[in-house]
Amino acid sequence: MKIGVVQMTSGLEFSENLKKADKFIKEAKALGCEAVFLPECFYSLSDGTKTTPYVINGVDEHYKNIKNLAVENEIFVLAGSAAAYGGGEVKNRAYNFDPKGKDLGTYDKIHLFSCDLGEKKVINESDIYSPGEDPKMIEAGPLKIGLGICFDVRFPEMARGYSKKGANLLTFSSAFTVPTGKAHWHTLVRARAIENQCFVVASAQWGQNNERISTYGHSLVVDPWGEILADAGEGEKVITAELNLDYVQEVRKKVKVF
Repeated sequence: MKIGVVQMTSGLEFSENLKKADKFIKEAKALGCEAVFLPECFYSLSDGTKTTPYVINGVDEHYKNIKNLAVENEIFVLAGSAAAYGGGEVKNRAYNFDPKGKDLGTYDKIHLFSCDLGEKKVINESDIYSPGEDPKMIEAGPLKIGLGICFDVRFPEMARGYSKKGANLLTFSSAFTVPTGKAHWHTLVRARAIENQCFVVASAQWGQNNERISTYGHSLVVDPWGEILADAGEGEKVITAELNLDYVQEVRKKVKVF
């Protein structure tokens, strides 16, 4: 199965982000991809001091905008997150749609980012979001996907729970900061693939998103052996990779960790 992974620099204004995402999705479709993965907060990314004004509330205009990315391009649109109301609170929610617009299920980010990088670069996601409570797996064609968002990649027990339930792919849509990205990104993503013997797709924000937030990029596709199949490096773009899902079982037969 061929997939596309979008790397983009989202700002606050949702309409501009939508145009950009649609452009890259169309490019992925033209390259023969059946599914495309979007990054964290692709729909609207605030400066981290307050939530975006564009918070999805049920099946509203913003929800339909994301759904239509899948319908109009006839492709699975997966893992991209947006701010959404849930239980009266604002969540960082990953949305997933099939090519006909069926809602495959959502995931609310459980582990909220908290980091003090010095030089007044303190980021606490809990200032604007409430944490989710439950992991979520979905199926997109042959893909059995365990959903995660950014900081979730640092919690291996969550990924292991998905692999034990039959996931053949883990995804971590992200907006990793530059300092933590340089230090940890490749190691964390590859580790989750190796220890769970799954494909891992990590779609990422890149660049100067606003005055306070600069993101690392390097969207990755990693195979169950830990080999990097695609690395977006820097810049806005879509990357592609062919996933041989039979390889999951081949690797699990070689090294028996389950």
